[in-house]
Amino acid sequence: MKKISILILALVALTGFNACTSDDDVVFIAQPDPEGISFVNTFSSTYILTSATAENTAERFVWNEIELDVPTNIVYEVQGSTTSDFSDFTIFGTTSGNNLAIKVSQLMDLAEDAGLDNDPATEAPNTGTIFVRVVASAGTAGELAHTSEVQAITVVLPEQTGEEEIDLREFYLVGNATPDNWNNNANNLPLFRDPTNPNLYHFTGKFLAGEFKLLEVRGQWQPQWGLDNGTLTSSDILGGDPGAFTVATEGYYTLTVNAEEMTYSFEPYDASGAATYTTIGILGSGTQGLHNTGADGWASDVDMTQSAFNPHLWYITGMELKDGEIKFRAGDAWDVNWGGDTPLSGKATLGGPNIPVEEGTYEIWLNDLTGRYILIPPSADE
Repeated sequence: MKKISILILALVALTGFNACTSDDDVVFIAQPDPEGISFVNTFSSTYILTSATAENTAERFVWNEIELDVPTNIVYEVQGSTTSDFSDFTIFGTTSGNNLAIKVSQLMDLAEDAGLDNDPATEAPNTGTIFVRVVASAGTAGELAHTSEVQAITVVLPEQTGEEEIDLREFYLVGNATPDNWNNNANNLPLFRDPTNPNLYHFTGKFLAGEFKLLEVRGQWQPQWGLDNGTLTSSDILGGDPGAFTVATEGYYTLTVNAEEMTYSFEPYDASGAATYTTIGILGSGTQGLHNTGADGWASDVDMTQSAFNPHLWYITGMELKDGEIKFRAGDAWDVNWGGDTPLSGKATLGGPNIPVEEGTYEIWLNDLTGRYILIPPSADE
């Protein structure tokens, strides 16, 4: 009888232990998001794809984040296909966020897979349709997936008729930390585009204590660039105005913006030992016969205007140029001169090479602190 009692007690204890263990092992079951997933960015009617802009961002795809009611990682995968059924597809990229920048080169590769080309000598079309979608997967095995509706986009590979034109973005400063305050249609200071990466921009100069944002076109508030919880973003991505960059203390800073990777830096800059010049001008064969600079364009300067806000920034508007070369120099003499080997924008060095220029009318800026220069055509503000 005693043995039976002991066995009963052991059985009861074992059952209780199992019950406790089961109570602690809470199992979360992922539930599909009833809202699903879909793109929320505005698609262009046509995407022009050229080799000259291959490294530019063709589109930043943005979608809503899904809720699965479980503590699990969600991975979003942007896919492209030549057919709407996605029987075969290319993975453009993956992210844990809700947006992904797609390069022109990625769309070009898919367009070529679809049988498009830009050679006028072939019978292949240069215009067609490719398809994109976003797939959200939960967990490491991707056991629960949400797939957006398929988005058809029209792409054009312009037929080769000579040199391709590059569609370059400009950035301008606006805000009470800048000389033009919140006036978006003044002589807003431009950022200097990197000559090797068209999505990378630099600006070194004076800022007041306050706030600022970036505009792509003077006189237009959209597109507008700023911050969202400390991350670089734009109104195109947010669907509304982003927050401003803040400057705690007046001084000189270097702002660097990568519009493809959506990153930025804002660091103090020591300008205390920098030389300040009385005059800086432009001269060269690109000015020949246009600005009374002598028979070959190298005789005298066309003076630039010194910024009243920042003595290290120089500009000139409505500057007519012809195919040729230019340089910058201080004090109407060759003792201090700047040159570079890249057109439209670059980082000139003291005594550097002549800057190649093409015929046109430009707004030209030079930063004598860094040697960075930029030539902006009038179409940039249209």
